Amino acid sequence: MLNISHNQLNKKVTLDEYKSYGKAFKTKHFKIFNRFLLAFAIVGVIILFLPWTQNVSGSGYLTTLTPDQRPQTIQSPIPGRIESWFVKEGDFVKKGDTVLFISEIKNEYQDPQLVERTKLQRDVKNRSVMSYQGKIAALQNQITALNRERLLKLQQAENKLIQSGFKVKSDSIDFQAAKTNKNIAERQFNRTQTLQSEGLKAMTDVEEKRLKLQETEAKLISQENKLLAARNEVINAQVEISRIAASYADKIAKASSDRFTAESSQYEAQVEVSKLDNKSTNYEMRNAMMYITAPQNGYINKAIKGGIGETFKEGEKIVGIMPADYDLAVETYVDPIDLPLLHLDESVRVQFDGWPAIIFSGWPGASLGTYSGKVVAIERFINANGKFRILIAPDKDAEAWPENIRIGSGAKTIALLEDVPIWYELWRQLNGFPPNYYTPEGARTAKVTK
Repeated sequence: MLNISHNQLNKKVTLDEYKSYGKAFKTKHFKIFNRFLLAFAIVGVIILFLPWTQNVSGSGYLTTLTPDQRPQTIQSPIPGRIESWFVKEGDFVKKGDTVLFISEIKNEYQDPQLVERTKLQRDVKNRSVMSYQGKIAALQNQITALNRERLLKLQQAENKLIQSGFKVKSDSIDFQAAKTNKNIAERQFNRTQTLQSEGLKAMTDVEEKRLKLQETEAKLISQENKLLAARNEVINAQVEISRIAASYADKIAKASSDRFTAESSQYEAQVEVSKLDNKSTNYEMRNAMMYITAPQNGYINKAIKGGIGETFKEGEKIVGIMPADYDLAVETYVDPIDLPLLHLDESVRVQFDGWPAIIFSGWPGASLGTYSGKVVAIERFINANGKFRILIAPDKDAEAWPENIRIGSGAKTIALLEDVPIWYELWRQLNGFPPNYYTPEGARTAKVTK
């Protein structure tokens, strides 16, 4: 009522005689409801002070702990054509088992006797190397013989030079003796001629002395000629020594040049032998690559290249393989704001897709269907999705992960942080603050990998 009129009905009409009034204004249910509200408020206040585990959630998928255990593809290092398959999808293969056989498609490798012919070329070239070695040895022997002969010839010429020197000395002495005899004969002739003019000597004595003088002059000229000839022999011996040295130096230089040429040819032949040896080894290895084998124990997932006669290039994916032995891990991603809160060896709860679970994120002990894990790696560079990658391995001290989970299936993770009261967590969530930054006891900081 708007109380527009001055007549108030509540003063004129009484409601006590009506049953509905008695039921509506009965005080018993008010007391029960008030008690309920009071109890709810007390429980609510108590709950606000209960511990709540802060956490960082993320989503990812199952992978393996080490890169060599992850699914991979088998490629061929050479181009080829598929000739036959030895496995089918789902088969288990051991390391080294043949997966398929391919054939060569490049013209330069299609000769079935390519390896044998290359080895034959190598052997022929190797014999050429041996021939050059023999020629080098022969030239070296020739150089040794020339050096020995030069030494003997030089000794012979030096001996002749010494003999010529001695002969020069002898002829020089004879020349001086002849000169002395000529002077004596000349003085005797002059005295005899003087005595003959005085009448003391006969004319025959003068003639005899003149003849003696002429003989001594002739001997002097002869001895002088011998001396000059001996000196010429000395010069000739010196010239012969120089000639022998020059002649044998030329012969030795020519033989050395031939030896160096042979050595150069030998080295070239050895290079060719090495190239042919390398080619033959490469051809053998290439032939072995025609059998594509399994790199490790595992299961054949999918044949990417199928059929018979299909060609492919080198490095193309041919078939996928999943390793048989692997250690499970979860690869998850967290926001950059939560990255400083995570540490190595920190506990994480994991829920696997397809695995029933009841989760209370703040009360991990009351959650069912989750499994314990440990942080083993924290990525140092952000991914293309704007988050950081975290690798989680099973906790060896907790329950084992299910056996039926498979690599690649999804997983959700809850990294457990500090315990705080519920009222604090509600206040943090309402204000949009991040979880408390802390370093748990025993946690390791991630090492920076260069």
